[in-house]
Amino acid sequence: MSQKKPTFEENMQRLEQIVRAMERGDVALEESLKLFQEGTELVRVCGKLLDEAQLQVKKISAAADGTPVEEDFDAEL
Repeated sequence: MSQKKPTFEENMQRLEQIVRAMERGDVALEESLKLFQEGTELVRVCGKLLDEAQLQVKKISAAADGTPVEEDFDAEL
């Protein structure tokens, strides 16, 4: 039985938990290092998910005759 991959939202929630724990400052050094490593991996995974989502975003506009035209989204707007 395979374990499902966490969603973007679940990853972000875990990352927020890690940040809160580290900001409190009551975590031992060894545990802080583990949390930092986990957080770094979560940032990487979330960034990858956002990049993939951006590739799927399309801009829909109307052609001169009124028909919808699908174009790649330009993130540099």
